[in-house]
Amino acid sequence: MLALAAGTFAWPAVLSAAPLPRIAAVDWAMLETALAIGAVPVAATELIQFREIAIEPEVPENVIDLGLRGAPNMELLRIIAPDLILSSSFYEYRRAVFERIAPVFAPTIYQPGTPPFAPARDAMLTLGTRLGLERAAEAYVAATEEDIAALRQRVRNRSHRPVFLISIGDARHFRAFGGDSMFGDVLSRIGLSNAWEGTTSYSATAPVGIETLANVPEADIVVIGPVPPEARAILPASPIWNALPAVSDGRMAMLDPIDHFGGLPAARRFTRLLGNAGPFLQANTNG
Repeated sequence: MLALAAGTFAWPAVLSAAPLPRIAAVDWAMLETALAIGAVPVAATELIQFREIAIEPEVPENVIDLGLRGAPNMELLRIIAPDLILSSSFYEYRRAVFERIAPVFAPTIYQPGTPPFAPARDAMLTLGTRLGLERAAEAYVAATEEDIAALRQRVRNRSHRPVFLISIGDARHFRAFGGDSMFGDVLSRIGLSNAWEGTTSYSATAPVGIETLANVPEADIVVIGPVPPEARAILPASPIWNALPAVSDGRMAMLDPIDHFGGLPAARRFTRLLGNAGPFLQANTNG
């Protein structure tokens, strides 16, 4: 009888909670965003790579893999028949095809010359409202901004030193992230300047020779994974790499993989990993 009574009192609460739409995510930034606010898609793209590169939020094993982001399995998507497809401006050329299956939510987060943090934040809040998860979205945004503010306080004594944010292509080349990358935007928000002053294309440069990093000898270097296995094996013994002032002085941090075109969860992961790069921060506290 007690169990029945408990169930009876719980019943109206269950009825009052509207079921979430069945969503499919084509874009990784939107996959991150949905998972972060508690909306687990029924299907998403390139999940093996997502689990290796984006890593978080964790994707449940029962989420169906739709294949490549640029060419998802449309037949499977039709069979799944989601209520909503999460895409982005990167896949705008496929919007009409997606819309034959379900309504599409495709915010623009990344565009040349525009810092992406605010668009990613707005996309999360808008999606939260659309899914009835406003409080979860607002809480995640607030927690992310608190993390950034806390790191800004920690590094306030070394704001004079610029930082190269790079990804390694091979043992001789890198790509630099500019102010229109998520990492560059967060770097600015924590009060640090970007050492890369050149142009970028969709957030990063074309591959540049590693020796270019010596042009700003006072700059720190933050390597954002993943790093190709060959480069990871060669770099420790590379004369060019070891001659870089930041490397020889211990002013270099190598971070675990992060989605280079992620949403707010990628920004939060970058903030946390940078904050945990103890030697990088400690080496710069006093100068």
